Amino acid sequence: MTKRALITGVMGQDGSFLAEFLLSKGYQVFGFCRSNTSSNFFSPVSALEQIEMIEGDLTNISSVETAIKKARPDEVYNLASQSLPALSWDHVGMTIQTNCIGASNIFESIRIIAPNAKIYQASSSEMFGESNDLAHDEEGGFYPKNPYAATKIFAHHLAKIYRDSYGLFIANGILFNHESERRPLRFVTQKVAYGAACAALGLENSPDFNDDGVPIFNNNTLPMGNLNIYRDWGFAGDYVEAMWLMLQQDKADDFVIATGQLHSIEDLCNFAFGYVGKDWRDYVISKSDFVRPSDAAKSQASIAKAQKILGWQPQLNFKDLIERMVEFQINYIENKIKQTKS
Repeated sequence: MTKRALITGVMGQDGSFLAEFLLSKGYQVFGFCRSNTSSNFFSPVSALEQIEMIEGDLTNISSVETAIKKARPDEVYNLASQSLPALSWDHVGMTIQTNCIGASNIFESIRIIAPNAKIYQASSSEMFGESNDLAHDEEGGFYPKNPYAATKIFAHHLAKIYRDSYGLFIANGILFNHESERRPLRFVTQKVAYGAACAALGLENSPDFNDDGVPIFNNNTLPMGNLNIYRDWGFAGDYVEAMWLMLQQDKADDFVIATGQLHSIEDLCNFAFGYVGKDWRDYVISKSDFVRPSDAAKSQASIAKAQKILGWQPQLNFKDLIERMVEFQINYIENKIKQTKS
């Protein structure tokens, strides 16, 4: 019998990779999204054409219930969220509505309508906050440093409450930073890859703009925030397999998914600009305007549990990931310039 999966946030980076992965496994895939949601323009349309879309509002439980009844899912992947920690400072209410109320509506709807369905809840490494000398694992304490992290902690613990109280199969995936060429330009890895592509093409100003209407690559410079932030970055295409593996287990559990390797934003800049033969220090500048009010300096992971129980291992290393993203951005910018001139 063909398995049926419902993905919230299907239009985003993770949703598109997961949809492709599940389709390759022979699933019938349903996507849940707002009627005014546009596809990430960095994502391919091939997978989306094979998905049955269900329009609705994650913050409205009646809308979620309707989607559950229509999809009749064996598996639900709740990937929808306001996923930018920096943006959560400016839109606290919206972040709470999407990340907390949205998750609550998923759990409650499944409890009432499809209690045998398995749920994947997207947690985040941001929940850990400031790192100590030890790598974070599934038992580590949470010390949120931004509103986004606080909302993810709420949903994470609510998932465990529903799991323990109602016997629902809900697996929390505590994913560390996972990137790809499909990331929106607001994310730091994509921004750096984009800046390196502009430098490679000899552009003084980029064809794309930030939220303030200023070129992302502006006057031959790439403005950034704190360059001494360290993160564990992996490839999103690898991480969606881990999501799926969590729901193939006999027992629901929580898993940290990461590479176990730390890199700084300086490392990120060095790999991206070095790939195109440039010195990042000639282009990247640190500006106080881009520094978050509060940010963890380091956040390191232990993936021993995922390796042992899921048999999961990351495949694409950080340097190759960044080079892949830069190559994509070079092609993207060249095509955009050609379209503008034609």
